[in-house]
Amino acid sequence: MVVLRHISVAFSAAMAAVGTALFIAINVFYKRRVWTPESNYCTFREEEEEEERSERQVLVLGLDGAGKSSFLQGLSGAGHRTGCRKPTRGFNFISLHTPACQLDFLEIGGGEDLRMYWVDYLRKTHILVYVVDSSDRGRLPEAKDELHRLLKADADLPVVVLGNKQDKPDAVSVPELREALSLSSVADQRKLFLLEAQSGSDGLSRTCGLQKFQDLLLTLV
Repeated sequence: MVVLRHISVAFSAAMAAVGTALFIAINVFYKRRVWTPESNYCTFREEEEEEERSERQVLVLGLDGAGKSSFLQGLSGAGHRTGCRKPTRGFNFISLHTPACQLDFLEIGGGEDLRMYWVDYLRKTHILVYVVDSSDRGRLPEAKDELHRLLKADADLPVVVLGNKQDKPDAVSVPELREALSLSSVADQRKLFLLEAQSGSDGLSRTCGLQKFQDLLLTLV
């Protein structure tokens, strides 16, 4: 059993590494689906020409089942999908284009066997988005421990904590979540923000709003 676990961990690590390599390759060689804010709404178009612009990486982390993939789905404009979504075992990524810069979102799976590699991805990251399932009260201490491990690993990295699934019956309130994650213990000079979102790919747009979220990221990069 121990040998099988080591094989599983090695395989998961290899998948994450391959995912990062593919993420870089796709950004270099292929056209991207870009997000263009226009007026009071967002439209999507295929990029016709490669333009010189600043690129910033946003790392999306959180425990398995927190809703990271649904969050990225909402940003990509894929629309709402019903049914259960399996936790990410490897990676997901999207690229969003804004007038100021391009935001490259990279999600790494939140399984216990992958978390030990999270810190390795902080070095080339400009912003960390940490997604927490507000309705899973039993795992909030675990989510807190993992978050503070990342905070200690990089004391200067801006962090946005997303309190997800706020519409669930058992969800803790935003003030309760702040207390459960011990965010008040973080140094005042640290760039750390707590936002709320509801379940599903459109959960962010139904709370703080996609444009507000984008504006916050642009101020942090």
